[in-house]
Amino acid sequence: MRSPRSRSFLNRRRADSCTPWRRCALGLVAACAVAPVAAQVQIPEAQAVEDLAAFAATYHDRAGWERRAALLRTEILQAAGLVPLPRRTALRVVRHSKVRRDGYSVENVWFEAFPGFFVSGNLYLPAPQRPASDPEPKAPRRLAGILCPHGHWAEGRFRPDMQKRCGVLARMGAAVFTYDMAGWQESTQVDHRKDKAVLTYQVWSSMRAIDFLCSIETVDPRRIGVTGASGGGTQTFLLAALDDRVAASAPVVMVSAHFFGGCNCESGLPIHRGPRHRTNNAEIAALAAPRPQLLVSCGKDWTKNVPRVELGYVRGVYRLFGKAELIENAHFAAEGHDYGASKRKPVYAFFAARLGLRAATAEDESRVEVLPHASLRCFDAQHPRPTHAVVGRERVAAAFAASRRAKVVR
Repeated sequence: MRSPRSRSFLNRRRADSCTPWRRCALGLVAACAVAPVAAQVQIPEAQAVEDLAAFAATYHDRAGWERRAALLRTEILQAAGLVPLPRRTALRVVRHSKVRRDGYSVENVWFEAFPGFFVSGNLYLPAPQRPASDPEPKAPRRLAGILCPHGHWAEGRFRPDMQKRCGVLARMGAAVFTYDMAGWQESTQVDHRKDKAVLTYQVWSSMRAIDFLCSIETVDPRRIGVTGASGGGTQTFLLAALDDRVAASAPVVMVSAHFFGGCNCESGLPIHRGPRHRTNNAEIAALAAPRPQLLVSCGKDWTKNVPRVELGYVRGVYRLFGKAELIENAHFAAEGHDYGASKRKPVYAFFAARLGLRAATAEDESRVEVLPHASLRCFDAQHPRPTHAVVGRERVAAAFAASRRAKVVR
């Protein structure tokens, strides 16, 4: 085990690199492989409180937490089918149909997360800043990059509230990428409701989405954020837990100690419980420590207990790093399960403070135009999905397995 003086998971990353965390105890995991444990969806609230106390009893200082955190990351990756991680093959990014609006632009983007499997989404960029005294636009300083995964709402990334959020964050000075869940909207290569491997593909696609943001020359790889609600909230805290390139995260209406998510992409695989580990979403959120994190919760869903239950546990972990102030909570006791304007406001302020964005431009969402779905689609008659796309559970699974044997992109 590492000594308390060893560099932490966060500090081991190279500040100028987009290389992700890969510390997986592959030999140990292979030696301990056994029959899979059934995934969990929900437990009684009282049991969740007892579980958090039991988890806290397994460590007493930062070094003890870091040992537990390393075990949890390894076991979560193993349960998710991500040990070993696939090779980082060429993204083969396609960007088209750029539309310029007030203070930002939107373009349609797709890339290959692994050969034959495409991630479709939209890239929002801030318009170049033009000082009143200078008629020529100036090249902006390097941008923060923010991922915006969506939840299980029918319109997905096309929803008006998603467009508002992405447009405002772009006007604040970030490169923002919102993308389809595996098997949702334009992602039709797998069945989101029937294929449990969508959890695997979504985590990997989110990691590749960071690769995509980092490939943009104007994006600062040290200022990567992620935020989403509901199923997008699950993607948010899983990505922050497993990829240390995430510098700040804001999971919305999803972090709960007693509810694990009812979809394949959240609890379809046994990431919360296995032969060598037991955890819950509150502890998974704590794996982001000590990087800044905002938990957004409400009184009318499973995040109702966050201020008195989950927040205390997560803050206790942050306190081990001497960074208790970097975990925040915005709670809306009278509200329900959404990513409405009231919940977006503290997220804007959070990213302004933690990623160095322009706070003043967050005040007026009316300046963001909601575009029709058709204009945001990646694949159409002029831009068809590549013919080598793999479709169906077996073919996608085979392509994913093959990606682990592919050559690394240099």
